[in-house]
Amino acid sequence: MLASIARAIFGSSNDRSLKGYQRRVPAINALEDGMKALTDAALAAKTVEFRARLADGATLDDLLTEAFAVVREASRRTLGQRHFDVQLVGGMVLHDGKISEMKTGEGKTLVATLPVYLNALAGQGVHVVTVNDYLARRDADWMGQVYNFLGLSYGVIVHGQDEDTKRVQYAADITYGTNNEFGFDYLRDNMKYRLEDMVQREFSYAIVDEVDSILIDEARTPLIISGPAEDSSDLYRQVDLVVKELVKDPETYEKDEKFKTVSLTEPGSETVEEMLKQAEVLTEGNLYDIFNVSVVHHVQQSVRAHTLFARDVDYIVRDDQVIIIDEFTGRMMQGRRYSEGLHQALEAKEHVTVQAENQTLASITFQNYFRLYPKLAGMTGTALTEADEFAEIYKLDVLEIPTNVPVTRKDEDDEVYRSAMEKYEAVAVLIAEAREKGQPVLVGTTSIEKSETISNLLKQKKVPHAVLNARFHEQEAGIVSQAGAPGAVTIATNMAGRGTDIKLGGNLDVRLARELAGIEDPDARARREAEIREENAAAHQAVKDAGGLFVIGTERHESRRIDNQLRGRSGRQGDPGRSRFFLSLEDDLMRIFGSDRMGGMLQRLGLKEGEAIVHPWINKALEKAQKKVEARNFDTRKNVLKYDDVMNAQRKELYAQRKEFMTLTEVTETVADMRQDVLAPMVAARVPEKAFSEQWQLAELAADVERLFNLALPIEEWGQEDGIDETGLRERIDAAVEQMMAAKAANMGPDLMRFIEKSLLIQTLDAVWKEHLYALDHLRQGIGLRAYGQRDPLNEYKSEAFAMFNAMLGELKERVSSLLARVELAPDQPLAPPPMTRMVESHAEPESAMMSDLALAEPTAAPRVVTAAPIRTAAVDPADQSTWAATPRNAPCPCGSGKKYKHCHGRLA
Repeated sequence: MLASIARAIFGSSNDRSLKGYQRRVPAINALEDGMKALTDAALAAKTVEFRARLADGATLDDLLTEAFAVVREASRRTLGQRHFDVQLVGGMVLHDGKISEMKTGEGKTLVATLPVYLNALAGQGVHVVTVNDYLARRDADWMGQVYNFLGLSYGVIVHGQDEDTKRVQYAADITYGTNNEFGFDYLRDNMKYRLEDMVQREFSYAIVDEVDSILIDEARTPLIISGPAEDSSDLYRQVDLVVKELVKDPETYEKDEKFKTVSLTEPGSETVEEMLKQAEVLTEGNLYDIFNVSVVHHVQQSVRAHTLFARDVDYIVRDDQVIIIDEFTGRMMQGRRYSEGLHQALEAKEHVTVQAENQTLASITFQNYFRLYPKLAGMTGTALTEADEFAEIYKLDVLEIPTNVPVTRKDEDDEVYRSAMEKYEAVAVLIAEAREKGQPVLVGTTSIEKSETISNLLKQKKVPHAVLNARFHEQEAGIVSQAGAPGAVTIATNMAGRGTDIKLGGNLDVRLARELAGIEDPDARARREAEIREENAAAHQAVKDAGGLFVIGTERHESRRIDNQLRGRSGRQGDPGRSRFFLSLEDDLMRIFGSDRMGGMLQRLGLKEGEAIVHPWINKALEKAQKKVEARNFDTRKNVLKYDDVMNAQRKELYAQRKEFMTLTEVTETVADMRQDVLAPMVAARVPEKAFSEQWQLAELAADVERLFNLALPIEEWGQEDGIDETGLRERIDAAVEQMMAAKAANMGPDLMRFIEKSLLIQTLDAVWKEHLYALDHLRQGIGLRAYGQRDPLNEYKSEAFAMFNAMLGELKERVSSLLARVELAPDQPLAPPPMTRMVESHAEPESAMMSDLALAEPTAAPRVVTAAPIRTAAVDPADQSTWAATPRNAPCPCGSGKKYKHCHGRLA
């Protein structure tokens, strides 16, 4: 009550913030006549003037008024579009590092040119992030006309470009690209061996288009670069045959659709164990014996694939591949794969080629990637519902920008039916009615399956229509551009087509480009263009008279934002419009979140087949359910981020250290310090300070030195000398090791030795980091069980991850010291760059094996370096100790001690 009174008197915080920005608009408008009077050359010369003023100490804020006026005039001359006053306000909000919420059709793409130009003047590069390659190219080419006119360069980053091309694009003043490509380039850059091979510059400023989609929806899973791991495709296929039969009995598993989890029941576990034995997949012991853990993993993923994932809803099958469908946009996500073997389980389920599993080489969440930018901003039509998350995770405020012309769209109350087919029939009837009077209709569905159900109903009623979903992804822009034509009916899955305006009467520019392309005669071309413009104007008026675009939602989404995005396609720039949602008690949201009470209420009201209930109370009840789901999803993302923040701190530290190694011309002092750090505790462990000489373990110390440094020393004889102590022994060993390394350097030559040291150091750092990521994955999967012991899993994870990170650094020092002590020359071989591991980019992760012969990145003919490190490709025989060197460092030791190999027989010191 008091809050509403205060808002009425003082206005909301959004209103107060907007007033501050609106005060600057008259100053920009006052410069307009002066800018119009300038010649093209004089207007473009403003860029040079602004940069000179910045060099003299002016700030970007000092230049804002003039810079915005310059961009507005340049846009008018190049694009024929003049920024509205509300667009100037949106540009100021973006410049201040906030999120600008602007309704669909308000010109967000044009708004971005204002802060992009202003911030690009600093010369540090501006990134504009879009949701797909098509929009990145379109926006860059479209808005690039303004930047080129003003003397700024722009580039585009898209999937499939070679690295030389990308380096040029990133060097431009302004770079457009997708969130995925920016993120993957960051990860790839931190896997390079030379600074000059990196493609990205230091981060400065980024504007994220469709910020809610990128920073909220897509931020649930990390970007992952993977490398090949052990192939187990046959096992996936064998397990799939078993699970396919198992899940026919619903008593064998328990599924929770609300939390999207599934687990085997006790009878299910017994049944699957028996079936696996009959199929000879389980050859010894019981299903949950420690040596069958891999089989359990395959069974769990296969059960998930069969019970939680539906074809044409969560994925489609095309060209012998399982392709994920983005649940929020309905688009295919080429190149992305589910993690932890789930994608392989789906491939086995659908009888396509099962691709080899991958292991993580590098990963980062979108939250942590975008927080690398010192200044971040975003724009979208729907952000206020997630304002709390933007503020807490990204420290981004959301401001709602008023529309240029008041919205006149009529949003009608939802209609609720008892069954899905009754609902679809009602939708089909309404579509036919709207089409009869020439009103265009946009129908939003939540899956391919449901869009095709409606399509079939319309075919039966002989209603022409277009279907836009992941199956017809390539036709997206063309279909959406003409969705506003008189009587057009467009069925869109999860509002695919964001970023392309639906204009009443159809998109004139698209039609002109398509129909005039084949006409070469200038007179004929001009006549046809005049005809098209006349037809388009008549169509525009006809659609306005029919009531504008009619948006029909066939289901409520878990997120209010997705519903608002669908509604927002209608009523742009003051156009008339109408929207209505149709629901049934069989819809996922209704079924999972409270259809029992709703169903009982509808029965008491006497709702008959084919009838619907319409009431504002239902809208409010659904909104509450959606808010609960949004809050739960936020908690899930926040929890994932808390764990990723632990790894992120380690990742930033490691990447900074790696970059420092790449910057140094030599790392001789660094590797010498590593040897000292390894040697000191090794000697202290065998010859404790103040211990009697009889307690010294000199034979063991000699063995340690030989194993680590490949150096046989008479340590037992030294220990018999009078007056020798722990310090004296360490100094003698240190001197012997340094003498050996000096001789090696003299033999190879100082330049080559420095090159070898640097290359070995970086490659070994990559290897131990890869193993550390693998260990963290396993720790993360089981850490939740600590809660049963009344311990906080997050605190436990932080503590153990920190200890593992320190252990990783110790492992790095040992390996570098050992490898450098063993490095030898193969004179007939030239130096070559490290071989590129086949990598997969996904929202899930992989690994590459430690190189046994060290490929080193540098110029031309010089001897290749090889080492005596064991090649880990042979099979491990527990009965034959000579084969144990093939054991992975983090695997159990073949001796049966229960320890990891690296802590047992694989211990370096």
